[in-house]
Amino acid sequence: MNANQAKYPQLRFKGFTDHWEQRKLGKMGYTFTGLSGKTKEDFGHGNAKFVTYMNVFSSPVSNSEMVENVEVDSKQHQVEYGDVFFTTSSETPQEVGMSSVWLETAENIYLNSFCFGYHPMVEFDPYYLAFMLRSPVIRKKFMLLAQGISRYNISKNKVMEMLVPVPEIVEQQKIGSFFKELDDTITLHQRKLAKLKELKQGYLQKLFPENGSKFPQLRFAGFADAWKQRKLSDFSKTTYGGGTPKTAVTEYWDGNIPWIQSSNLTVDDVQEVNLDKFITDDAIKNSAAKLIPANSIAIVTRVGVGKLTLMKQEFATSQDFLSLSELHVDEQFGLYSIYKLLQKELNNIQGTSIKGMTKADLLTKDIMIPVEKDEQIKIGSFFKQLDHLITLHQRKLKKLQELKKGYLQKMFC
Repeated sequence: MNANQAKYPQLRFKGFTDHWEQRKLGKMGYTFTGLSGKTKEDFGHGNAKFVTYMNVFSSPVSNSEMVENVEVDSKQHQVEYGDVFFTTSSETPQEVGMSSVWLETAENIYLNSFCFGYHPMVEFDPYYLAFMLRSPVIRKKFMLLAQGISRYNISKNKVMEMLVPVPEIVEQQKIGSFFKELDDTITLHQRKLAKLKELKQGYLQKLFPENGSKFPQLRFAGFADAWKQRKLSDFSKTTYGGGTPKTAVTEYWDGNIPWIQSSNLTVDDVQEVNLDKFITDDAIKNSAAKLIPANSIAIVTRVGVGKLTLMKQEFATSQDFLSLSELHVDEQFGLYSIYKLLQKELNNIQGTSIKGMTKADLLTKDIMIPVEKDEQIKIGSFFKQLDHLITLHQRKLKKLQELKKGYLQKMFC
């Protein structure tokens, strides 16, 4: 490809119409190596820092806090504001050559030995550079440079031969500022989501009794009675296992009855179920699948143990489930009390390659419940609302991430 060939992105800011020049990285800067001549005894102490591999891999803009200690060494190359770091190897070609731009001015900062650096000698907006190098059009070029079988590597000399789009600096600044603001918004939502999840874990500890106590640490107003201990088997009148209809029998599938497996659930969100498979009445009649009544709690007992959900409609499950039906407790309270139990039991699960617990063992587990049904309802409703808020933030975050992905595709060429 001719370096001067005219290129235009699919989407641009108003007022920009000039073509984008394609220039080789090696003509606009030089490379440098990471730490060299070090042993493991040199790390973990000292007044210098080095940028870690994961710092480079995980973000287009380096995190100034993801650095580790090393001794000051005048023979090492100190990184500067605007330098770009590239990972040199990975287990997949899709992840090789991940880039990150350093935007700090501190002294005695080096680069780890599993990356190489690039110092631009022409004017670049650093945020434009950061997101351009992570855009799909450039990532595809890195994948083509990846070489290897069990592990993939790139040559920095070949990276320097790579053509990248270079618009005028004013347009670079517009694009860089746009993606910085978008990334800042994504980071803000990630932090809010993390805080909500921490809040949920905190309330799970405080709204349920701990360490053999009959009283939770935190209660809704008006409730003071001791909780009582019950077996999980006391939560419902009936229990169901599950079964998988033969996939080759077409009349068992594409019906109206939801059929769930572990992959349809997540550990964090007990309210969300990804319904993607449905079976027919024939599957219920002629296979191991069982029709489970609505308002039942479905619990994963083998692959993906720790996942569960409340199904508001009739359904069926794979054999990796135990379902509790005709509940004797408030359905939302039952859902979250079992969720808390499973989190506790995860560290004690028996198994080798497939970890899980038997249905019989699960049903004998002790669970504390409030005497008054109204307290159960209060607790269940509280956690349902909290999970709803978490889900809203997760969806918003996903939309922002998809938006960023789309703009990365359309705003670079």
